[in-house]
Amino acid sequence: MAGIVSPGPTALYFTSNLGARRLKAVSWSGKSVSGNVLRRRNLRIAAEVKFVNAEEAKKLIAAEGYKVVDVRDKTQFERAHIKSCHHIPLFIFNEDNDLGTIIKRTVHNNFSGLFFGLPFTKLNPEFVKAVRNEFSQDSKLLLVCQEGLRSAAAASRLEEAGYDNIACVTSGLQSVKPGTFESVGSTELQNAGKAGLITIQGKISAVLGTVLVCALLFITFFPDQAEKLFPPS
Repeated sequence: MAGIVSPGPTALYFTSNLGARRLKAVSWSGKSVSGNVLRRRNLRIAAEVKFVNAEEAKKLIAAEGYKVVDVRDKTQFERAHIKSCHHIPLFIFNEDNDLGTIIKRTVHNNFSGLFFGLPFTKLNPEFVKAVRNEFSQDSKLLLVCQEGLRSAAAASRLEEAGYDNIACVTSGLQSVKPGTFESVGSTELQNAGKAGLITIQGKISAVLGTVLVCALLFITFFPDQAEKLFPPS
């Protein structure tokens, strides 16, 4: 053990050659003796969340028995996901019909939804409960999302709920090379976050570029015909 530091009366942190660990101290009341309440300390060691790359994640699944939990929304999950993973979204479609939500949804769908294919979502209030229904607190869970942000947020919520064996893929599935994991869907895992008009921007640019090049060549090599087609004003 390298050392012990006590930042406060309710938590101890220490490091060792096994990596970072947190020692949690939880108070609870005991029996009363002569009108005095006895308090004891219940200490529990909780491992920090592991952040790993795709290759390390693959080893966690194969060698250590980690279960993959995909926390992305339904649309990205359906485009591509790791085979045999568990889908428990951290965010769900927001279909609320109060006036404020309707306005926000309309604005979102006409901008982020249209150009980037992002659904209008809200935090899933049943996320932790859904995880508990499928996994015990001592389960080893590998959380994945598209960019790495939602999985980190999900890990924080599960850690607060008592889950100690949690890992996340740094930068998410967008950093996963094709063929790293066996996947299911219509595209590669790294492309599952791409949708909307942004996906055809390159194609549109290529077509416009080709048209402009052809027009330039036509004007250069056939100036007389070009002048007839495009007479000067």
